[in-house]
Amino acid sequence: MRSYNTIVIGAGVGGLSAAIRLAQAGQRVLVLEQNPAVGGKMSELRDRGYRWDRGPSVITMRPVFEDLFAAAGRRLADYLTLEPVEPLTRYVWPDGIRLDATRDLARMAEQIESIEPRDVEGYLAYLAYAARLHRVTGPAFIYGDPVSPATLLQVPMRDWLAVDGWRTMDQAIRSHVRSPRLRQLLGRFATYVGASPYRAPATLNVIAHVELTGGVWYPRGGIYAIARALERLAGERGVEIRQGARVEAITVASGRASGVRVAGQTLEAESVLANVDVAKRILRLLPEPLRRRASFEPSVSGFVLLLGVRGLTPGLAHHNIFFNADYRSEFEDVFQRGRPPQDPTIYITATSKTDPEHAPTGCENWFVLVNAPPIDERWDWAREADRYRDHVLATLAARGLDVRDRIEVEHRLTPVDLERLTGARRGALYGMSSNAMWSAFRRPANRAADLPGLYFAGGTAHPGGGVPMVALSGAAAARAILRDARRTR
Repeated sequence: MRSYNTIVIGAGVGGLSAAIRLAQAGQRVLVLEQNPAVGGKMSELRDRGYRWDRGPSVITMRPVFEDLFAAAGRRLADYLTLEPVEPLTRYVWPDGIRLDATRDLARMAEQIESIEPRDVEGYLAYLAYAARLHRVTGPAFIYGDPVSPATLLQVPMRDWLAVDGWRTMDQAIRSHVRSPRLRQLLGRFATYVGASPYRAPATLNVIAHVELTGGVWYPRGGIYAIARALERLAGERGVEIRQGARVEAITVASGRASGVRVAGQTLEAESVLANVDVAKRILRLLPEPLRRRASFEPSVSGFVLLLGVRGLTPGLAHHNIFFNADYRSEFEDVFQRGRPPQDPTIYITATSKTDPEHAPTGCENWFVLVNAPPIDERWDWAREADRYRDHVLATLAARGLDVRDRIEVEHRLTPVDLERLTGARRGALYGMSSNAMWSAFRRPANRAADLPGLYFAGGTAHPGGGVPMVALSGAAAARAILRDARRTR
């Protein structure tokens, strides 16, 4: 029986990122994926001439992907075409006011001035504030190893106040801009980590810098092209990938992870990397004495409609946000009342605006997303999904986007479906909620504290959710595995 240096459970972006780096370092790496295709939460669906991405829809932090391919001695451009998206996102409010977010500061200032002239300078000050957050927190909280006393020493004492962990995102935003619309726009970045801007620490305003300054990118062919590119690169580096291989258990010998059991067969390895939801791993894969039940608050989930729409829709951009009139109430519905928003903010992406072949000629592929609570007993999706679908479409109709008679193809994903398809605990898209001060300290590290030889990568581990962050999680896990392997030798 062939033994491996590292076995990776799950061929999501985090697992593939780690596998590529480990193989480049000379390790024998096996990736086991229970689904018939790689990608994890990143997947695609095709039906009657329409194509949709079923998972992530926004890509930022292009340098993260360039670094991943460079680490394997390859050029990103030889595997993947990342194109800038403009506008970054089109924002529309209930009164019809529209703003196209852009990296073009002159164009952005012109639009902001038409809404609230005093916010032009406030917005510029906010961008500087978010850039400072990125400079200060990036090395310790994003690009480096999990937060520890050692990593905290990377933050100079003079910069500690700049971390801004004592205010909420909304409080920090209010200190910069006056317009409720602009506050809503900037607060929306909390949802990139599944949090509420009224509860998440102000430190997370760093996300705005990543998008508003760094830009939004679209992989030609769809977001799933990233998974295909990583699969190809992993294969070229010698990574063995087995699809349709469901891991039954992580085996333990002499007090450390020693391999996995698949279809009754035990595969041995020096280390095991779990690219799965950390809470689900705790509850299912380890022997009973080592299990720990997770008690943290989960992030938001989502209610998704994949619509094949007949006809073209004037005024629709690649990425679109249709805001509601009471943003705070939306997050109270999700996190306090345990129900999907009664007046939802609705996100629509139509990749056919950039890739026309993603829909039949003269048609559009809509990915419609609404924030939803993680699964609990207060909302029964089996009973309520049809009604809520009608409510979302009626809300769009009231905003001038009535497509109810134009829908040719329709698929739906509820939080229950997301848990079933991706293994995410309670359907939470980002694992642990960031609705707490210093939540970065509480996110699971990439090395298991209670079992040597076990490591984690993915959106539920350090540094967090989102495609580039998950790729960084794989890099952090690979560094930990290689360091420990050197110490063992």
